[in-house]
Amino acid sequence: MRPRGSVSSAIAGVAALVLLVGCSSDKGTAVAPTRDPATAAVAPGMSTPPGGEVFALAKPIGGLLAESGTGKLVALDAGGALMIIDPATLTRIGPSGTPNPDLRTVALPAPAAAIAQGAPGEILVPAQGRVIRVDIATGAISEVPVEGDVRSVQRREDGDLVVGTADGKVRIITAGGDVRDSVSGLASADALAMVEDRIAVLDRRQTSLTEIDTDKDRIGLSLRAGDGATNMISDHYGRVIITDTAGNELLVYTTGPLVLRQRFPVASSPYALAYDQRSDTVWVTCTQSNEVVGFDLSTGMPKEIGRYPTVRQPNSVTVDEHTGDLFVGSATGDGLQRIRADQRKRGQ
Repeated sequence: MRPRGSVSSAIAGVAALVLLVGCSSDKGTAVAPTRDPATAAVAPGMSTPPGGEVFALAKPIGGLLAESGTGKLVALDAGGALMIIDPATLTRIGPSGTPNPDLRTVALPAPAAAIAQGAPGEILVPAQGRVIRVDIATGAISEVPVEGDVRSVQRREDGDLVVGTADGKVRIITAGGDVRDSVSGLASADALAMVEDRIAVLDRRQTSLTEIDTDKDRIGLSLRAGDGATNMISDHYGRVIITDTAGNELLVYTTGPLVLRQRFPVASSPYALAYDQRSDTVWVTCTQSNEVVGFDLSTGMPKEIGRYPTVRQPNSVTVDEHTGDLFVGSATGDGLQRIRADQRKRGQ
């Protein structure tokens, strides 16, 4: 694969697509949606055995996260529950996925939109009218009330939560649910990334990335994010990485100010994202080919360094920062896949 053009030409092309959106915290007017949100392409049947190890679980996986504090793996199943798994004991999970002391199921009080890292040892779950906090060690649940249909959440270093809702509002709230700041004007706030004191928001309905200036309590610069962006993460270098699923591209931005730094073609409908900070590698699942592909971002232009066949419909992926192991979840019930870090180094 070859990159499309230079960084400067990419920036110039995107600059013409700057979205002129603006608002105050109380008087913003929502921008009409430009398209239905892009979704993961339907995967074909598996023609190649998945790389690494595959473990059967009872239900399809709708989200996957390696919790940073405990090293536990958290999977969101299609039935609205969380499965908390100790990766060290995955071999002890039987073919039926029957829960045992190494796999705890936590029922959620409302359907989850996603899962996100909270404080160490905690998972945050955005849902209708609330953010659900789950203690990984005990499975205990508490709720933070939030007005609206919450689609995304991130925890700030001061303990406050940044939440995004389906109607395009972004709020900063305290642990008790008090609103510190509120910004409107987007069509939807589907994913959030924190870069220092800046907030980046992915709007799937406008397929845009928007920076929010918390000091001025308003929307900042907004850029088009491909033809149909779906997922977003940030890394420890402050980069914001997005999959343009409809346009088959990987997009890399920096904030303060918002600039598109890299764009790179990724075939077969790129969707889920995970970042391995130890190797500066971003892992992207491709649902049309049932693959996960690794790109080295250290040279200023993504360079493919690994490609592995996955379980069917790989709609979620995460990296265990303690071991470097890569996990992929099947949204069709075909199991949980682990590709070990040492296996990837050997090129197996």
